Amino acid sequence: MVYVLLAEGFEEIEAVVPIDILRRANITVKTLGVGGKTVNGSHGIPIVCDGVISDADRSAMTGIILPGGLKGAHNLEDSKEAQKLLDFAAEDGRLICAICAAPFILGHKGLLKGKKATCYPGFEKDLYGAVTTGEKVCRDGNIITGKGAGTAVDFALAIAGYYKGTECANKIGSSIQWCR
Repeated sequence: MVYVLLAEGFEEIEAVVPIDILRRANITVKTLGVGGKTVNGSHGIPIVCDGVISDADRSAMTGIILPGGLKGAHNLEDSKEAQKLLDFAAEDGRLICAICAAPFILGHKGLLKGKKATCYPGFEKDLYGAVTTGEKVCRDGNIITGKGAGTAVDFALAIAGYYKGTECANKIGSSIQWCR
């Protein structure tokens, strides 16, 4: 099960696109609200989550996705429960994904040392020890990072490809008329 953590101020596109793409790939996704079951995105769109972060079952978690949105990323970083889930994912080698501003959370935790990563321009300084690429999406081992809202489909397809292979990701991309 892939957990998508939603905190007040998250970037809606960076959350909803991966949820949609992964479900198209028949990957089980569960949205978890940080601070409540209904969470407002950065553009005022409320999302009713499948559960709250305290519902997370670590043993069932295969990966975690952190959408950006500056306020949302800061709220995720400030959440003790989110930090504990990230620690578990890192220690157990689970997939960790972050897009836009959210890779700074991974950088601050030291999870990007020596790894290729990307983020929203201007946050590179917070990706402590990373080899920043400026690419739309970077995958280095069990970490996938994305540049921003405009790259959400590429980010989501990279996650789907991680789990189901390139052929599946390409098929989904083709079915939604994605142009790379």
